Amino acid sequence: MSEAKFKTPDGLYYSKDNMWVKIEDGKARVGLTDYGQYLAKKIVYVELPMEGDELTKGDPLSLIESGKWSGELKCPISGKVVEVNTELEDNPGLLNTDPYGKGWIAVLKPSNLDQEVKELMNPGEYDRFVIEDAKKRGFK
Repeated sequence: MSEAKFKTPDGLYYSKDNMWVKIEDGKARVGLTDYGQYLAKKIVYVELPMEGDELTKGDPLSLIESGKWSGELKCPISGKVVEVNTELEDNPGLLNTDPYGKGWIAVLKPSNLDQEVKELMNPGEYDRFVIEDAKKRGFK
């Protein structure tokens, strides 16, 4: 499998649950990674969190459904939801076509950012994780 198969932009943090985090002015924008959307296949439904929700790292952030899979996306950091991407309600496919742009899921005001960001992966670490995960799944 080519290492360049999946996009892993610099400036983001990544979780083993295939979620990304971008720190912006003390807030954290989160979404599903390119590899995560590839695993899910064509996403046809997204259930978003509610603004004001207090989430702990690992809590369900969102629910997605695709032709292949239905399940929860886990929140990569703890915090209060301050904004959600309502565009996903009408166009859930943005998670597939633009996972790092218009396909973001929510913005959180982190409650334990300094500690939790240390538990996330940088792009190089995530690339290595994806390669190993893909091998376990039998991808070529």
